[in-house]
Amino acid sequence: MPNQLEQLIQTHNIILFDAECVLCSAWADFMIKHDHDYQFKLASVQSNLGQALLIKYQLPTDHFETMVLLENQKLYTESDAFLRIMQRLDFPYSTLSFGKMIPRVIRNFAYRRIALNRYRLFGKTEQCYLVTPETQQHFLLDDVCA
Repeated sequence: MPNQLEQLIQTHNIILFDAECVLCSAWADFMIKHDHDYQFKLASVQSNLGQALLIKYQLPTDHFETMVLLENQKLYTESDAFLRIMQRLDFPYSTLSFGKMIPRVIRNFAYRRIALNRYRLFGKTEQCYLVTPETQQHFLLDDVCA
């Protein structure tokens, strides 16, 4: 998978998300609905690909607490990842990129509070995110969960 992994990183902007998290799955649904130009490809952290990416970038593989964006081969996490993604979506979502004016320490503090409590606040699914034929083009692979 190393050569395939490098090729995916070079050719796609990748969003890693927690497919067992209700909030994160809603985020994936949001991206499917609003990323009309297919600027991003989704992959779950539970998938073989997601695990390989986490290992490559030396991120925890068993306790995932942030969305990850790999854009132009560069890694973004927490509020930086969120704001970079929103910046590339159509209006009105692109206006959220003005959140970059808020100091990163404050943005990431708020992001971490939600991320660390996401299961308690929003729940955890018993099964991973379901990729359908209609949504397949938004994902890199079929194996959303390993």
